[in-house]
Amino acid sequence: MGVRIGMTVSQAIGLCPTLVLTEPDPVHYDAVFSRLLLDLERVSPVIEAAELGRVFVGVQGLERLYGGRERQLALIARATGNAERVARAGVAEAPPAANRAWPRTVRLGCARGKFLAWVAASRAKPGAPRTIDDADRAAFLAQQPVAVLPVSPDMQRRLVQLGLRTLADVARIPEPALVSQFGREGRDAWQLAHDRIVEPVIGRERPQPIMVGVDFPLPSADGLLLAHALRKLVERALGHPRRTGWRVLGMRARALLEHGASWMTEVTLKDPSADAARITAPLVTRLENTPPGGAVERLVVEFVDFVPGTASLQLFARDATSTARADQRNALHTAVREIKQRFKRSRLFHIVEVQPWSRLPERRYALIDFEP
Repeated sequence: MGVRIGMTVSQAIGLCPTLVLTEPDPVHYDAVFSRLLLDLERVSPVIEAAELGRVFVGVQGLERLYGGRERQLALIARATGNAERVARAGVAEAPPAANRAWPRTVRLGCARGKFLAWVAASRAKPGAPRTIDDADRAAFLAQQPVAVLPVSPDMQRRLVQLGLRTLADVARIPEPALVSQFGREGRDAWQLAHDRIVEPVIGRERPQPIMVGVDFPLPSADGLLLAHALRKLVERALGHPRRTGWRVLGMRARALLEHGASWMTEVTLKDPSADAARITAPLVTRLENTPPGGAVERLVVEFVDFVPGTASLQLFARDATSTARADQRNALHTAVREIKQRFKRSRLFHIVEVQPWSRLPERRYALIDFEP
């Protein structure tokens, strides 16, 4: 019908008059996804949540526990099937013994490295996992479209305009040419097309999320009352024993509304903090700018991301001792990670010589994301 992502509702209805609009329920989505992560953690201790609906599971070393790869995939499929049943039913229930079929809405891919595993999953059919052996990696990657590359939509569009439609086409281009045109994204695309980036799954070791909530005797849409409740909930969450020794980096506020709807907002702090005022301010701002679409029955604040609570980062310490140098490296890693989490990409660069012989200054050097 011509309806595409990014259209306004009026444009979509104009193209498809029978279009049915469904109100989003972010609290439900988050609850189901959290249940999925818990179920997967029962299969493997190494779980990395990339985004809502996409999870990487580390299976290295699980052979002694479960057997071969088919058995491992079957257990992962069963865990995702549990989450799928919860999503449909809205309640947690044990799967019946007879219902061991593969989930119908989950795609599974198995390969060495996160990128290839994700591409394999995107090419798999629901209920039929796609496994890529090391011997087939090059041939499988060569036939994939450039749309699988984790680069910006603008770069994908420009690649297609240049006649590069598959990863095999990208692999034939010299690396300096891509770097000079696209910078770090060009280098990453060239290395992925040549299968030179094999990222392992990295499990995150951090405290369990801290969640506090309050129920309103009568549903309320009063902004002042909701802001006051947010402040009190943040103070309660900061006093939780699990928060001791950690500063808050990421948090979310969510609300259950009348008539079954919900509201949720997420915030990543510029600087991790344990100060109630600094944590509450962005939540209140989000509440004022994008208020709930109805009266609130229950309000919840959840701390979801933490960093160690050090006294100072010691980035510019002049002490030459080994301890000070280690503190500097750790602080630099922490600062870069926080910047990436906040802006979804690196904002620190270093200059790399690409074509020093070029007459154009823009082609002589390239800005590459800084990785300490």
